[in-house]
Amino acid sequence: MRDITFTVPCYNSEDYMERCIDSLLSGEERVEIIIVDDGSTDRTGEIADNYAINYPEIVKVIHQENGGHGAGVNAGLANATGRYFKVVDSDDWLDEAELHKLLERMEQWDKEDTRVDLIICNYIYDHLYEGKTKRMAYTNVFQEETICGWNDIGKFRPSQYLVMHSLFYRTDILRKAGIKLPKHTFYVDNIFANQPLPYVSTICYLNLDMYHYFLGREDQSVNEKVLMKRIDQQIRVTKLVSNCADLDKVERKYPKLAAYLTRNISIMMAISSIHLLLIGTPEAMKKREMLWNYIKNHNHRLYFRLKRRTLSGLTYLPGKIGAGITLAGYKTARKIYQFN
Repeated sequence: MRDITFTVPCYNSEDYMERCIDSLLSGEERVEIIIVDDGSTDRTGEIADNYAINYPEIVKVIHQENGGHGAGVNAGLANATGRYFKVVDSDDWLDEAELHKLLERMEQWDKEDTRVDLIICNYIYDHLYEGKTKRMAYTNVFQEETICGWNDIGKFRPSQYLVMHSLFYRTDILRKAGIKLPKHTFYVDNIFANQPLPYVSTICYLNLDMYHYFLGREDQSVNEKVLMKRIDQQIRVTKLVSNCADLDKVERKYPKLAAYLTRNISIMMAISSIHLLLIGTPEAMKKREMLWNYIKNHNHRLYFRLKRRTLSGLTYLPGKIGAGITLAGYKTARKIYQFN
């Protein structure tokens, strides 16, 4: 069995996919790379097939009709044979030296017959065109190189949350969690990063600057203008994440995880609320109200937690003054954390 299955969902990725795949190939035959050509209309499929020809023991290619990022992840997971599963977006890449360190640690765990359900590494916001980077680490949340459970973790800072880029799940955990992402929908990485967490018993944080998350393309999903255009998809995913775990059940077993999941829903609610405010139309204001009412009607306890105890409550302040306070806070946070 390979140590890691890397899935690379690709749609018209000819300009940058080689940087991504080349970084994964450094894992050699200890990794499996599944390139999913999601109905591309450029040379993406041809480039993918060339990798499969040149590296037949490592690279597999799946050609499918366009279904979006979630469909690419689903196809990769359905065909994965590696012990761990990792999604790497085609415009991102991994640090090769750090990947080798991870593989060495996996080899040690194999010798010791040690099971780790979730490996967490650092990721880098890479503003490549501007020559700026920002490192996102978890040294305050997890003890380095120590296998632990959810009841052992520390407190996340406001700018910290577990994202797809930082996570290496065991493949069987993802399958047990029933991960199947919706098609033709952006922001589904939030589902991937949250739904499996209650199924995780053992965690290990490795202080490795592993994943380079490229920022700067104008068509990127986290670009503010793009996110406003796709706000209905953001709202849909926010609703799905709010329902992906029984928070009361999780709280009884893992209270710290329940608090984290609640906070993450709060962040998503804040993002949706803020971007609806940025759109500013009467229709957008109605959607904002409907989103909050959805949470209220589906999980009354969660609604009051979000309103009274979390960041998202500050993004649903009444009136024009409340909207102004919310937007001012958002612009300050964006400047500090450089998240889009």
